[in-house]
Amino acid sequence: MTVPPQRAPFVKRRRYGFDLRSTALFFLFLAVVVSVLGLAARVAASTVERRPAWVFVLAVIAVAGCLGLRRRMRVAGVARRAAAALDEAARVAAQELQAPAVPRQRAAEEVVIDYDALTPEEFEEAIAALCDRDGCSGAEVVGGAGDLGADVMAVTPDGRRVVIQCKQYGESHRVGSQDLQRFGGTCYTVHEADVAVLVSTSDFTAPAMEYAEQCGIVCVDREALEAWTDGTGPRPWEIAPGGGAAGWETVGARF
Repeated sequence: MTVPPQRAPFVKRRRYGFDLRSTALFFLFLAVVVSVLGLAARVAASTVERRPAWVFVLAVIAVAGCLGLRRRMRVAGVARRAAAALDEAARVAAQELQAPAVPRQRAAEEVVIDYDALTPEEFEEAIAALCDRDGCSGAEVVGGAGDLGADVMAVTPDGRRVVIQCKQYGESHRVGSQDLQRFGGTCYTVHEADVAVLVSTSDFTAPAMEYAEQCGIVCVDREALEAWTDGTGPRPWEIAPGGGAAGWETVGARF
């Protein structure tokens, strides 16, 4: 018995043929691109050769563009920082406004001066220094021969002219009415004082205090001077008429 030979199954194979049309179109497009680029390069070279100044102009424009962009970026950064600073300032201001107002008090100053150890000239300098420390302008020592009772002159922070006579007496030597009368005869008429002050390292007699009250002279004794020095007491011009210090009804009264 003869078996007929079996035929192999048919397998369809993929044919990878050469596409001439696609290849031609690709090389044609590539040729066009190369031609355009070459033409552009040739035109640019010809332009530079004929007008070399354009190269400089184009370079300047390019640099200016870069600098402008950089400047805009810098300005933007500054603007952002300024905005942040303004926001912070507004926040702090809002906190300050919301906080309860606390009146400032005059703090006591750690100042100790041995007035007894000073010479009369140094004592006058110390009084002038106190005036300068507490905001007076033009504080100067004018005492000396022919001073007519004025040892220190200054202008108070509120613009008044203060004339001070200094009496560096011992504890047992009290300032009498004659001292006040001599000072009262010149402090207003001669020196044109708005505030007349007599400062002493001692005390005042009762007649002297009465005269001072009548004439509107501020008397500063040893205790009041020490309080003025360390900041626990008022300044002399603060208890004079118009000084605004509370708790003083009569001018010429001791601190």
